[in-house]
Amino acid sequence: MFALIDCNSFYASCERVFRPDLRRTPIVVLSNNDGCVIARSAEAKQWVKMGQPYFQVKDVLRRHGVVAFSSNYALYGDMSQRVMSVIEGMVPALEVYSIDEAFADLSGVPGDLKRLGRDIRERVLQYTGIPVGVGIAGTKTLAKLANHAAKRWQEQSGGVVDLRDPGHRDWVLKRCEAADVWGIGPRMAAHLRGLDIRSAWDLAQADPRSLGQQFSVVIEKTVRELAGTPCLALEEVEPPRQEICCSRMFGKRLTERAPIRQAVASYVMRASEKLRAQQSLARKLRVSIRTGMFNPDEAKYANGVVVQLPYPTDDVRLLTRMAIEALDRVFREGFKYSKAEVLLLELCQRGEYTDDLFAASQPLKSGRLMSVLDGVNGRWGSGTLRPAAVPALPDWGMRRELMSNSFTTQVSGLWQVR
Repeated sequence: MFALIDCNSFYASCERVFRPDLRRTPIVVLSNNDGCVIARSAEAKQWVKMGQPYFQVKDVLRRHGVVAFSSNYALYGDMSQRVMSVIEGMVPALEVYSIDEAFADLSGVPGDLKRLGRDIRERVLQYTGIPVGVGIAGTKTLAKLANHAAKRWQEQSGGVVDLRDPGHRDWVLKRCEAADVWGIGPRMAAHLRGLDIRSAWDLAQADPRSLGQQFSVVIEKTVRELAGTPCLALEEVEPPRQEICCSRMFGKRLTERAPIRQAVASYVMRASEKLRAQQSLARKLRVSIRTGMFNPDEAKYANGVVVQLPYPTDDVRLLTRMAIEALDRVFREGFKYSKAEVLLLELCQRGEYTDDLFAASQPLKSGRLMSVLDGVNGRWGSGTLRPAAVPALPDWGMRRELMSNSFTTQVSGLWQVR
């Protein structure tokens, strides 16, 4: 028995927690460099589509009183952790699926599960200020669809939908499209329409084996789960990533090598933090840069290079030095660069690789130094200790002119009551 707990309009809800004056005001959140709309409150959906460029809809939003915010990832990440810790204290096991949703295992939980779903909603709202929806069912795919129904018919459901009853399950399946099912994208939905499979009910009644042979085993599992057969288990521990990427658009076009070096060093620092967090080492790294690709008046250039590291490592000093050397190999004068990317490749866990007896390995003191670095930054804030190549306030950083305070992660951003 599973529950899917999903935050409603998460980014917009985070902004509202510390701005109660905007409780009924439509809100949108913008992507990096205030480029596109990536999140909308329910009230804003009638005025703007997801992914629309902000410069195109700025006047429309202003005319209808829609408030725009730059992405504040520090705030959203911290609020996500708070929401997940509240839920974790109320269920036997939890799988954090994304920044704003999680699967809970309710197998063997006594009592009224729908009442438990309401209790989760009330406690998360009371403790964090974030509204959530809860879907309950016997499979993860049905729980996801139940959550969709909880949001779609929020007034009737009270934000909690339980599909354990076959009658309730069939009612929802018949009123949801196949495209509403978890894992069915627009392209797959078009293929299914060609087979006269239009609703989630049609998909649940289809032959899973034949659809699996025609498309993939993923579709076969989806069909079986819609019919009530569990095929997906709860994953309490996230498996280590096989690649780690850090990529950002610059706040302005860069033509000189020095600021791009700073950017690459900053991205290496962030990627190495993720690497150490999952106890992995990298054997290779890739550095790439590119110009803007859509301005016809700008010359185009994009290039990248893969570097073999001298030994598997998580040492930010070595990674930074190798990344800057790689950048120098692909940098060309005379271009206006808009983006850089650092990709850590061929990751392995500590103690899970066998090397040549005489091959170099990461010194023990490097590991101890990285532990101190992460400990200090974990206690006093990211970037408290950093490589000298990483500036504190870069002028090439992302444009975030509409960003709110980091209310929960920076002393300077604390709420002030006067």
